[in-house]
Amino acid sequence: MTSRLTFAVPKGRILDEALPVMARAGIVPEDGFHDPANRALSFATQRADIGLIRVRAFDVATFVAHGAAQAGIVGSDVVEEFDYDDLYAPVDLDIGHCRLSVARLAEDEGVDNGASHLRVATKYPNLTRRHFEAAGVQAECVKLNGAMELAPSLGLARRIVDLVSTGRTLKQNGLVETSRILDISARLIVNRAALKTDPRVAELVAAFRKEAEARRNAEVAA
Repeated sequence: MTSRLTFAVPKGRILDEALPVMARAGIVPEDGFHDPANRALSFATQRADIGLIRVRAFDVATFVAHGAAQAGIVGSDVVEEFDYDDLYAPVDLDIGHCRLSVARLAEDEGVDNGASHLRVATKYPNLTRRHFEAAGVQAECVKLNGAMELAPSLGLARRIVDLVSTGRTLKQNGLVETSRILDISARLIVNRAALKTDPRVAELVAAFRKEAEARRNAEVAA
C-alpha cells in the first residue's frame, strides 16, 4: 500500500492566505484544523493519501529538506536562509508578501556610518551576514526569535534584520527601515528525492502551478 504523503504548512502569517490556495490545488484539512483550541500538530485531509503537519515556518523547511515531509509551503525568506541542497521551490504562490529589511532607531541616523563591524539582532543570521559582507561590513549576529524591535532601545544591537509588511510595528517602536535585503513571497517547496520517486509530488507541483497561473491570469483580466 502506498504510504501517506506529508504536506507541511507554517503557523502564522502565511497560513490564512495559503489555505484557499491549497483547497484549489486539492488539499483541504479536516474540520478540526480550524479550531483555535486545537493544539494538534498533525491532521488528516480530504485526501486519504495526504496528511498535514502544522509547524513553525523554519521547521517546514527542515522537515521537507530531510524527507520527513515531502512537500510544503513556506516563505522565500526561509528558503534563502537555509539554502538546503535537498529542497526545491518550484512554484511562487504569489501570496504572503512582505520584505526582509534592516532597521535602526530613528534617533541613530548617522551613527556607525562607515563602521566595519556591527552587532545585528535577527533570526536570519545567514542572510544578514551575506547582506553586510556585500557592503564590506562584518555582522555579529545576535539570534532572537521574537521581540526584535526591542534590541536597539535596550542596547542589545544597533541594527535589526526582520520581516516588514506595513512598517507600522517599526514606527511604533521608534525604528526606521534603512535597507531592503529581500522581497518575500510564499513558495511551494518539495523534497528533491520525493519529486523523483513519488508521482504524487509532481502532481502537487502541477496543481499548485496551475492554481497560481489561474490567479495571475484572473488578475490580468480584471
